[in-house]
Amino acid sequence: MKKFDYDVAVIGSGAAGGTAALMVAGAGLKTALIEAGSWGGTNINRRDIPYAAASHFSQTFFGAIEASKLGLSSSALKYNYPSALNWNLVAQKRAGANSKKEFEDAGITCISGFAQFISPNELSVGESENITAKKVVIATGSAPIDPGITGAAEAGCLLPEDVFRLRRIPRVVMVVGGGSTGCEIAEYLSEMGSKVLIAEISERLLPKEDPEAGEVIEKRFSKALGIRVLTSSRVMAVAKGGKETLPSGRKTEVTKVSFMRGGQEKSVKVEAIVLATGSEPAVDLGLSNAGVQFSNRGIKTNGMMQTSAKHIFAVGDVADVSLEKKSDVVDISSTEKASFEAAVAASNLINKAKGVIDYRGFVRMTDTFPKVASIGLTEDECISRDLKYKQTLVPLALVSASNTSEYKDGFVKIVSNRENKILGATIVAPNADLLIQELVLAMRADLKLVDIASTPHIALSWNEAVRVAARRAVK
Repeated sequence: MKKFDYDVAVIGSGAAGGTAALMVAGAGLKTALIEAGSWGGTNINRRDIPYAAASHFSQTFFGAIEASKLGLSSSALKYNYPSALNWNLVAQKRAGANSKKEFEDAGITCISGFAQFISPNELSVGESENITAKKVVIATGSAPIDPGITGAAEAGCLLPEDVFRLRRIPRVVMVVGGGSTGCEIAEYLSEMGSKVLIAEISERLLPKEDPEAGEVIEKRFSKALGIRVLTSSRVMAVAKGGKETLPSGRKTEVTKVSFMRGGQEKSVKVEAIVLATGSEPAVDLGLSNAGVQFSNRGIKTNGMMQTSAKHIFAVGDVADVSLEKKSDVVDISSTEKASFEAAVAASNLINKAKGVIDYRGFVRMTDTFPKVASIGLTEDECISRDLKYKQTLVPLALVSASNTSEYKDGFVKIVSNRENKILGATIVAPNADLLIQELVLAMRADLKLVDIASTPHIALSWNEAVRVAARRAVK
């Protein structure tokens, strides 16, 4: 095929697809952007922005109540739920939710519909439109995984994104999954007034992080929020249980949740169930017609983000990246990682370059209070890879900020090698997303911990704990 409708077709308009489309269009290439759902993708419309806006509201509200012990008259504080919902919508609108304007202003042709490959260079979009493109970027992201729970479909279980559109906050909720998303949802609902249970199949919350992180979050969940944490628990089945009268006198539909814990089957009745059990790559694109290799882990790419069909690139959650040099943080999902991959792919596509992705320093975030931010390898991963390492953990209680803010339970943990360079780090603190940034820079710039230890830090700030941890690590 010598002539194509477009130089580049990008499938998916989220963080990855949007970045790629804007870059290639900016380079003067005729570009089509295909979107099957809401313009702007999952992060703006259903995940990052709604989560952040909702948690900002709930954490502000609950933080004001907790501040009564500092002298504020806030113990009887209430919130207006319709206003909270409206705030979430305002935040999404500001971020550009479901808007094509930025893309259209860049000269990109926006096409709505599901895309399917007919051949390596031809795509069917929707029911009636076919287009051809010289090169293609796939950025379809991921979709919720089937948790294998009997009766889940019939019981009307919620996905995490559904929680922020509920007409009212349920009184009793079971959150299935104690990873980052499950913890964020559980905290939000509890701060908004729900009685929450959270079930995690592993022996601790946040099983992908260092054990100390899960311990801090579980302690706050149990003591400050009253969340019932059910670790080592597998939810087996859910079934509607009819209407029951709550202590408030309101009748509501309840659901029975059956789960295994400690070798025994147990059950609870709840008003709502949220499935935070993860997602899987969205690969239903007719990829075989294009000669693109894929598996249940995603579309296979090299470090340049090229698939087995060299004119087709895959970026974001749909990509299963393989690097010659084993990466320490490929298996994470974030907006910035998706955008970064898209930028690498677009640059290679535009310039016919061979730039390889560098994953050092990408952050895994859990936006609870306190926040959990980590980079690189956990201590368990160092052990499994038989790496020589040392770890240094500094409790936040050792720095002055803990005395002035009435918070002491977090920490800074650094895992380093013999050369005193960072292999990984975990920070659990109120501003962990900001504190981790100097460790990100140190990792990407190949700095040593002495460079951090010798850098002045503000004495009354939380990042003093980072300096102390670095200083102790180099002793």
